[in-house]
Amino acid sequence: MADQSPSALEGVRVLDLTGEMGAYCTKLLADLGADVIKIEPPGGDPARNMAPFVGDEPGPDRSLNFLYQNTSKRSITLDLEDAADREKLRKLMPTVDIVVEDFAPGYLDSLDLGYEALRKLREDIIVTSITGFGSTGPHKDYLAPDIIGVAMAGIMWLAGDPEDPPNLPFGNQGYFSASAQAAAGTTMALYHRDVTGEGQQVEVSMQEALLIAQETAMQIYDMTKSVRGRAGARGSLPISIPGFGPYEASDGWIWGYVGAPGGAPWSDLLQWMVDDGKAEDLQESPYKDVTDQLNIRFLTSLVVEPEEGKKHIPTLAHINEVFTRFCAAKGKWDLYEEGQSRRLLIGIVSTPEDLAKNPQLKAREYYDSIESSAGTIRYPGAPYRLSETPWRATRPPQAGEHTSEVLEG
Repeated sequence: MADQSPSALEGVRVLDLTGEMGAYCTKLLADLGADVIKIEPPGGDPARNMAPFVGDEPGPDRSLNFLYQNTSKRSITLDLEDAADREKLRKLMPTVDIVVEDFAPGYLDSLDLGYEALRKLREDIIVTSITGFGSTGPHKDYLAPDIIGVAMAGIMWLAGDPEDPPNLPFGNQGYFSASAQAAAGTTMALYHRDVTGEGQQVEVSMQEALLIAQETAMQIYDMTKSVRGRAGARGSLPISIPGFGPYEASDGWIWGYVGAPGGAPWSDLLQWMVDDGKAEDLQESPYKDVTDQLNIRFLTSLVVEPEEGKKHIPTLAHINEVFTRFCAAKGKWDLYEEGQSRRLLIGIVSTPEDLAKNPQLKAREYYDSIESSAGTIRYPGAPYRLSETPWRATRPPQAGEHTSEVLEG
């Protein structure tokens, strides 16, 4: 459209040499308007054959994972092991601003396609490399699928209940975290080049990218010199606290964070229970005495002096039982809406169906409907909104769809 606003990365060309680990990085750049050219091997990216598929029907253009992570890209087919195809890639380099790759360290160097070699073809090139452990150090050559990266970053140590073995968070969190950090680093390098004319190499280690996801493990050690373990819904708290964590409603689950900064105190929750005739004996001592002090100062004292908090366990357990019954008698949306109207920090534990029907997401027109060879697919929308250079996602390519267009253009 003639009056369409420019995209943030319009005019930037990216060569996408990524697999699973880096695909989300180049998706972010593509949806911001960069001309991302995905290099696929003969036969297409193996990710095209990853389940689940649209309509549960396998096919190279029906993998939901591939369709999501490759929006707005173009695709050409080249065999990097073939000298003639490598020469075709080199001929593209003067027109390329950024290369993003997630091969093992040293692989592209062995093909004379590493950073130093590419700089000879374009002096101000930006090369972003995403690996499991970085390009230096004793682990640089170790294999690192998502599950290994998440384990080595310590995330599994904190995930799950105390009686469980370490848990793996769902959904390739290592790959997505590494890709998100790589996209941020790449755009910063692009800004630096715009200012100075100087290209550079951007390096992302999946293990390092995940270290920021340690919740409060580092702060807890700083405060108490103790190492956090798996605590389930308790998080960093040494004992279960009423209003903190998951509660089952009549039709699902909510999560409470009552008494934390930014929300109403526990006394407001107790008043709601009184208004509904469901407070039982919580207005009596010692229960009301405890609910009156269920605030961040009290919670911090539990972390610093856990033994002091243990004397309150019987009282806290009874308050929790009453609140559990209160939640079980109400629907999750009732608890959420009424709780929020009272400024209580309560949220719904959303199912996929909840998210699809969420009125806030609908009101903000979050979801995109994108045409593809597999039909019209409803996509998650932009992770951020730019008022002047908006995000736009377009259909993902078929394998090699743009080979002639790019190589002969």
